[in-house]
Amino acid sequence: MASPRVAYFPDSFHEINGVAHTSRNFVAYAQRHALPFLCIRAGADPGVRQQGTVTTLDLPRSAVSVDVEKDLAFDPLFWRHAELIEDELHRFRPDILHMTGPSELGIFAAYFAWKLKLPLAASWHTNVHEYAARRLEWLTRLMPERLGHATASGIEGGALDITNCFYSLARVLYAPNSELCDMLTHATGRPCHLMQRGVETDLFTPTLRARIHETPYILGFVGRLSIEKNVALLPVIQRTLDALNIPAKFLIIGQGVEEEALRRDLPTAEFAGVLRGEALSRAYANMDLFVFPSHTDTFGNVVLEALSSGVPAIVTPGGGPKFIVQEGKTGTITGDAGFPQAIATLLQNPTRLATMRESARAYALTCSWDAVFNRVYAAYPQSRG
Repeated sequence: MASPRVAYFPDSFHEINGVAHTSRNFVAYAQRHALPFLCIRAGADPGVRQQGTVTTLDLPRSAVSVDVEKDLAFDPLFWRHAELIEDELHRFRPDILHMTGPSELGIFAAYFAWKLKLPLAASWHTNVHEYAARRLEWLTRLMPERLGHATASGIEGGALDITNCFYSLARVLYAPNSELCDMLTHATGRPCHLMQRGVETDLFTPTLRARIHETPYILGFVGRLSIEKNVALLPVIQRTLDALNIPAKFLIIGQGVEEEALRRDLPTAEFAGVLRGEALSRAYANMDLFVFPSHTDTFGNVVLEALSSGVPAIVTPGGGPKFIVQEGKTGTITGDAGFPQAIATLLQNPTRLATMRESARAYALTCSWDAVFNRVYAAYPQSRG
């Protein structure tokens, strides 16, 4: 059976985040395997481009776009591109449309699936409901405790209900972990399949490690410096390690609204900004432990990149990273209060840490982007008819 012609509408493509990273690899997968693929996305360099079997359409956002993140926005005037998108869809003749969430692009995907009577697939990449609750913590913290908790719970529940309604428009769903798959199937009545994420093991490799001095130990964090990443825990960890006389400091890679506060509270940390390519790979390889306290990530690409670099990870039992880390083998899964002691224990046991480094790399070698997207394509026929 011929491969379906896929029109893909990602929330994010050119930015630095998990959805964009997955989307770029999805396009690369289609190119490697000569699959008919159309990617419609927001981009500052507008136009249609063809590379082999892959067509891309970049569409600019307007000046009235609302910032969602430092490098991500929502454009209420994106509908001005409707005719151009429809023309490109008619030229490409897709068998299925695939969206990644309730953005302008996701709304377009749902609309054109309905208008052209085509099946719609949807992959869940971001816990929008948890982000909504975290973003309004500044308000709920001002309320009496019981009212604050009730309000936060209401915001999260309401956002989840709305998001689930949107995803129920699709005939087949994908999610990065089994917990989210179960939730989506229960909430929407649609079949949900795993769409985990892969890693470039040739790019992220421990062979790039070039440390001259083994101390101070390097604790790494890579990601957006924002409240939903729980970065406020990093200074708490540093203060505890200092009190235990363990020589360690943070290497923080990324940008965000919490950067100023982190610079104030982590005077010994190195802030590298956004790194890409080999610079990012070398940074990972020179870490001793990867510290990722987020409770809201659906997967955690950066955790898998760290493991591929031979760096064990400390993660929370909330969100997707707990499905990547193997407790006691490639890292530790613990609540916020347990982070400092888990880190201290490993740094004080170099033999165990060395064994974990080897196990982390071995696990990452079993992951590949081709395996991820092979499973996505295998589930597409179920959305037809």
